[in-house]
Amino acid sequence: MQIDDLSVKKIDKILLNENYVPDNEISTTLYLSFLLGKPMLIEGPPGVGKTQLAKVIASAFDRDFFRIQCYEGITFEQIVGEWNYQKQLLYLELARENKEDMTIFSNEFFIQRPLLTAFSNTKPSVLLIDEIDKADEELESFLLQALGEQEITVNDLDTFELKNDLIVVLTSNAQRTLLDETKDRCLYLYIDYPEYEREVSIVNKRVPLAENNLVDDIVEKTQKIRKLDLSKKPSIRSTVDWVRSLIALNEIPPTREALENTLNVVAKNEEDKERIINEVLNKI
Repeated sequence: MQIDDLSVKKIDKILLNENYVPDNEISTTLYLSFLLGKPMLIEGPPGVGKTQLAKVIASAFDRDFFRIQCYEGITFEQIVGEWNYQKQLLYLELARENKEDMTIFSNEFFIQRPLLTAFSNTKPSVLLIDEIDKADEELESFLLQALGEQEITVNDLDTFELKNDLIVVLTSNAQRTLLDETKDRCLYLYIDYPEYEREVSIVNKRVPLAENNLVDDIVEKTQKIRKLDLSKKPSIRSTVDWVRSLIALNEIPPTREALENTLNVVAKNEEDKERIINEVLNKI
């Protein structure tokens, strides 16, 4: 689909067809990303669909998908590539035995990692740089430079230019403050926990056979749970899993006991579980 054929409403419909329920801000930001050719920087709490949005974009627009999962200590070699030292040593030994000249600095000896693979791919693609806030500032700066210049230089090998129409999505859980340059180059989108009506729509999309009363009830309880002082608030996935669990146990409508017995899909430690029981379930 050409950019000229797109609109915010069309993007709404396309995402819905992929079982992703957007709000107007999500669809508008994605439309502007296509239109302006700028990366999207998506922040928000864990479990609100940041990573899922990148995957859905790739699926909905028939693009290849590449992912860089950032973590503390991730290096240039782990996102771009590294030399296959064992293979290089083996070939050097063979060259000595056969008294031949041989170069060991070529593509044959280089193992490509996600960033370079995404750049080298010839089909339109989506690159997800997930949880960039876990990487250090030096790596963040390198990524920005590579995306801005649309090329990557590997010492002793070559300079690789971007070969496709690449949509870039960066996600962050705000564990550290990102560089101002990152924010300046990207379209910013904050995805929070969904409001009641949107969460109902999401659950209905994910569990289409669920009865409306069950979905309404569980979403209402999940919304109340998120307002508590918990170590980890329940994600959208937790709401979906709670509904699926009750259906699997044939607890429709769910009893008080069934709600407590399935609470482990929502609460992630005993302290949170006790608080949910006392402040939500005991007040039913």
